[in-house]
Amino acid sequence: MEKARPASLAPSETVRVTNPGGFSPFVFTCDHASNVVPAEFGTLGLPAGELSRHIAWDPGALPVACRMAEALDATLIETRVSRLVIDCNRPLDAPDLVPPVSETTAIPGNSGLSDRQRAARVDLAWRPFHDTIAQIIDGRLARGQETRLVSVHSFTPVYMGKSRPWHIGIIHDDDRRLATPLVVALRRLAGVTVGVNEPYSPADRVYFTLERHARSRGLACAMIEIRNDEISGETGQRKWADLLTGIFSNLEPEEARGSRQSAAMGKSVQSAS
Repeated sequence: MEKARPASLAPSETVRVTNPGGFSPFVFTCDHASNVVPAEFGTLGLPAGELSRHIAWDPGALPVACRMAEALDATLIETRVSRLVIDCNRPLDAPDLVPPVSETTAIPGNSGLSDRQRAARVDLAWRPFHDTIAQIIDGRLARGQETRLVSVHSFTPVYMGKSRPWHIGIIHDDDRRLATPLVVALRRLAGVTVGVNEPYSPADRVYFTLERHARSRGLACAMIEIRNDEISGETGQRKWADLLTGIFSNLEPEEARGSRQSAAMGKSVQSAS
């Protein structure tokens, strides 16, 4: 896995947009794309090796998102700062916006921050990320371009000592327009365990980017979580990106509500193997 690359970054460098004029209706975000801790923060008081772990980022998520965006002619918006500096997928009043602890690891450099220090981190990475997403989406809507927002994440196979059996999870709230056809398509993959609102759900406060930018505009949206041991190398990254690209190439939002949706969405399912 990639190691942390401390660097001094200006706010304009903490968010990156790939293919801003993408023709696809899909816009992808990668909220935890990077484990970079800018030089002014040192290692946040952690041994340098800790910054390569899942606590600092979503390993493998960015290469998958990049490959999907390229294949689909979609726009991709990514953060370029570790979530240990500031978690861009959290509201400003969240207690873990600047996390004092990640899983069981205390983050010394995040302890006792002043309001000014906290605000500086918001201005460094959180605000540029969300301002950029808003600008991209508003521009698309002004042009009459159909827009569906999807965030791409990865999760650790073991969390707080508990194993997670899912290979991939689809996270959604009561808007299931994208989640339903995604789950239906993923169920068809042999040997794949699919989580629905697993290993997280919106109740875990992980849905902020989609709430802020898609739900507020009435846009179809969903979150993808891929277990990071599945995408730790190029072979797995290519496999999952290509599988998902094939699904997204034919994916249309599900407009129906009620019993048909409920039947399609179990808590989690094991595909036939």
